[in-house]
This record gives sequence, C-alpha cells and structure tokens, in this order.
Amino acid sequence: MEKIVMYSDGGSRGNPGPAALGVFIETLDKSFGDFLGTKTNNEAEYAAIVAGLKKIKSLIGKEKAKKTKVECRMDSELACRQLNHIYKIENEKLQPLFFQVWNLMLDFSGVTFVHVRRELNTKADAEANKAMDQATKQKLLL
Repeated sequence: MEKIVMYSDGGSRGNPGPAALGVFIETLDKSFGDFLGTKTNNEAEYAAIVAGLKKIKSLIGKEKAKKTKVECRMDSELACRQLNHIYKIENEKLQPLFFQVWNLMLDFSGVTFVHVRRELNTKADAEANKAMDQATKQKLLL
C-alpha cells in the first residue's frame, strides 16, 4: 500500500474575485496552479482538492490509484472540517464541489483530510498566487 501526500490551496483576491488553485504533491514532487476566474475563496479551496486528486490519478494510473492512500493537507479549516463530516455544507455553490471530491475518493484505497497551519502550505499557496499573477498580467496586456 502506497501513501501520497498532497498539499492544496485556493485563494481569491476579493471574495468573490479573481481566484486560483495551487497543488503540491509532495510524494511525487509535482506542483501546479490554475486560474479559475471569479470565485470565492472556499470555492477555490475545493477546486484545488479536486484538481489535486485528479492529477494524482492521472500520474499514477487507475490501477495503482486503487492501492494508494492519499493524505490531503490544507490550510482551509472549513473545507477540512466539511470533508471530515464535522461541519455541514450549507453553501449551495460548495455542495457540487464536495460531491466531486467524494466521487474522486472512490478512485483510491483511502483519502484523508488534514488541516495544517498556513506556514506549512507555502508551496501550494505559491502556485495559486503565481496563477493569479499570470492571469492578471495577461488581462493587463489585452
């Protein structure tokens, strides 16, 4: 049984505002970010988890994923507590994202969600900020 550790972060400049996600898959030494358009911070946090789980599956393949546990580390206490069934999801925009995460969990032998302090999530945060900065630059150039 293999274990993969993934850090995820989502952010928006304004709430809602220009938003992006960032992911650092520590075990595979892969990181990426993606601009999301106008979203809330919480929507971006969930989008990062979805993107990270999808990327792990694409990198290791379907068969290996079934034998792999993923530990998702994030600095969003809200998303972590919702995914661990401590908090209800009352925001209608977050519910479909929650279900996406839940469906992706079925691709792995296990997925856990761990809250970490912001200073332990710097690589995922940097990827999200880089994606927002690039999108802002491109918009200014148009």
